[in-house]
Amino acid sequence: MREEKEKMIPLEEAKHAVASASRRIALLHLSYAKTLIEELGEEKGLELIAKAIRDYGIRIGEKTRKEVLNQGLEPTPENFNVGESYKLPMFGMHDRIETVKVDNEQRIRTYGCVLAKVWQEYGEEKIGRLYCYMDIAKYMGYNPKYKQIHTKTIPDGDAYCELAVRLTTEKERESFLVKKYWFYIDK
Repeated sequence: MREEKEKMIPLEEAKHAVASASRRIALLHLSYAKTLIEELGEEKGLELIAKAIRDYGIRIGEKTRKEVLNQGLEPTPENFNVGESYKLPMFGMHDRIETVKVDNEQRIRTYGCVLAKVWQEYGEEKIGRLYCYMDIAKYMGYNPKYKQIHTKTIPDGDAYCELAVRLTTEKERESFLVKKYWFYIDK
């Protein structure tokens, strides 16, 4: 019993630790992205950022897919959060999350994104926003038939981020697979 108690940390301490790691992720992304754009120019820098974000998201999606399949489940949107490796923390990365229906579509809203706060603090919302495209890449890495798009984002000036899972088109799958500029998929 005593060992179990020693392993537990207070919720507020856990929230602080996750928020601290999230701030570092936000700064790391910002630093790499800014460096690429400054050194290579906007066009080439954005092209390489798109490739890196794609690779990052695919790694998360593929790992999640493997975990889902290992449980004997199909890689459907309903099973996406069954994988434990890369599941977002319930606390620390944002103030709160809610699920809502908009035009008969289920959406997830996150309020107070720690990453967005960092990008706002530095006045770098546009470059920071590029990180958000990993949501599309992780879903398409999980199952190319689906994408998780942003209908609203804090870096774009909205009060919260809102995400929806939708079917991809053949054109979107082709663009994504051949590593062409694919950020347009987030529409």
